[in-house]
Amino acid sequence: MKNYLFVLRKPAHSGGYVQEMLDIILITAAFDQSVSILWLDDAVFQLKQHQQPEVMGMKDTAAMFQSLSIYDVTDLYTETESLQERGLALDALSLPVQALPRTDIGVFMQGFDVVFAG
Repeated sequence: MKNYLFVLRKPAHSGGYVQEMLDIILITAAFDQSVSILWLDDAVFQLKQHQQPEVMGMKDTAAMFQSLSIYDVTDLYTETESLQERGLALDALSLPVQALPRTDIGVFMQGFDVVFAG
């Protein structure tokens, strides 16, 4: 089994990006691979609680990620500075993620067999 890290960087409502990435993540996990996710930059907005995208005819990205636990995808991470720069705190997110300092991200990524940055 390989260890996969999916790095998400785009904001919540950037076309079909979030849904496509979620599909890839779930397919990988369905084949009994070890899957972790790291949200960086504007991607942290994907996890924000109380989104109301239906006003704009879009899907709630935070709600889509609720299916991760069904596929045993529980290793979820974000970057402390990405949250801080966007005025978000861990308790404002819809999933339990671990925050890592920016200085540790490079070493963290080296611990994976495959890093998929979308």
